[in-house]
Amino acid sequence: MLHIRSSQRFFTEEEVSRLTGICLEHLRGLVESRHLGLLVRAARASAGQTRRLFTPSDLFVLAMLAPRCEHST
Repeated sequence: MLHIRSSQRFFTEEEVSRLTGICLEHLRGLVESRHLGLLVRAARASAGQTRRLFTPSDLFVLAMLAPRCEHST
């Protein structure tokens, strides 16, 4: 079962990986194939870099679709 704060509206890839137990490699593949998450452009100095953010709904879908990875993350 996932427990998240009600005030938290978006999660980064790293947070989703830690919460669900899905490694980043598998997470990225699953997200691309299922079209989950929001792509946002980073507002910092790293121009042109995009970042994927996830809503709590995305998080629950990922937790139901993919099992925890057995290998180290």
